[in-house]
Amino acid sequence: MDNFRNIGLIGRLGSTKVIDTLKHLIRFLDEQGLTPILDEKIAAVMPGHGQQTSSSRLMGEVCDLVVVVGGDGSLLGAARNLAQSNVPVLGVNRGNLGFLTDISPAEIEEKVGEVLNGQYTVDRRFLIDVLVKRNGEPIGESTGLNDCVLHPGKSARMIQFELYIEGQFVYTQRSDGLIVATPTGSTAYALSGGGPIMHPRLDALVLVPMFPHTLSSRPIVVDGNSELKLVISDNNETYPTVSCDGQKHINCAPGDTITIHKKPHKLKLLHPLSHNFYKTCREKLGWATKLGE
Repeated sequence: MDNFRNIGLIGRLGSTKVIDTLKHLIRFLDEQGLTPILDEKIAAVMPGHGQQTSSSRLMGEVCDLVVVVGGDGSLLGAARNLAQSNVPVLGVNRGNLGFLTDISPAEIEEKVGEVLNGQYTVDRRFLIDVLVKRNGEPIGESTGLNDCVLHPGKSARMIQFELYIEGQFVYTQRSDGLIVATPTGSTAYALSGGGPIMHPRLDALVLVPMFPHTLSSRPIVVDGNSELKLVISDNNETYPTVSCDGQKHINCAPGDTITIHKKPHKLKLLHPLSHNFYKTCREKLGWATKLGE
């Protein structure tokens, strides 16, 4: 356990199950002689916890490992704060699907213990940076681990926009918007929009049109290092929104440009040795098992 001494703990707010799991983790880490450091937001709803605290943004600087307790949404939020520090992140599932948070509460001591003892695999997941400009001036920026989505916001009208990849014009499209997803996000919103499942190790982005007016508009998979640019047409009557991971939102206007490219820093995501991407797909997506099983 020499590599992991200070263990950051982040949890989803508003869940008693998450609090119970965090208390269990704190007891377990104390027994191992390690130092738990609680995210200050979750610490505020755990009176008398008696632990050190830190903001989620600084946790990557003071911790050797960060454990996120919640669903994939909780880990997405943590990833945007922690990717730049290169601190390894481990997920305990207290949500629904759990593609990213893959340790169940029932096996928490066994699996977390294995990771603490160096028995784990490492996924390096890339994120995407998004910059919105108006009249050439930046008006908003954000980061996503799963995806960046251009959508109508509260309006039910279609959006018209132009797509450029590496400076080359691709098409003008009228649709409900566009999902730009990483391999991590290919099993999230992009999947429900008809996009392909991409293995997490792929260096690629998938662009999934949302209810396009032209039926021949299909998902496109491009190199992960591509720079994408969306130009919202001037004749739009609506003011669309750009959302990252469904958690960060930027309000746009006709004429705005949206630039999307790979973030230079990656998330260092740990898994127990028993983790298997295809097994996760079978369990979470209801794929059939072998005949006779």
